[in-house]
Amino acid sequence: MRNDLSTVKSAAVAAALLLAAAGCATTPIPSEKIAVAKDSVQRAERSGAPELAPVEMAEARDKLNRAEKAAADHDAQPATELAEQANIDAQLAEATAQQKTSHKAAMELDASLQALRQESLRSTQPVQ
Repeated sequence: MRNDLSTVKSAAVAAALLLAAAGCATTPIPSEKIAVAKDSVQRAERSGAPELAPVEMAEARDKLNRAEKAAADHDAQPATELAEQANIDAQLAEATAQQKTSHKAAMELDASLQALRQESLRSTQPVQ
């Protein structure tokens, strides 16, 4: 009887281990999330983020590289999380670059308007 109980326990433990292993093996590699993150990184690069948001851009690239490595190692959960984080970091880098570009353009426009105002005042003053 004791031997039968031991066999049943061993079989239950083996079944639990197989189920756990099967659960890990069936988690899909997040190829789509990695592709989305790659697209976001490329878009951020085109927006000028490497120069205007270098910290955010470096974070996005690092996390994308780590996601790709985790996917290659068939480690789906970290690959998914890193791909999502890389996507967000790339979007932040792109938004930061756009904000800085817009701010610079606004400053240049203000300077041009100021120069026009000064020129206008000079041309309207009577000549003595």
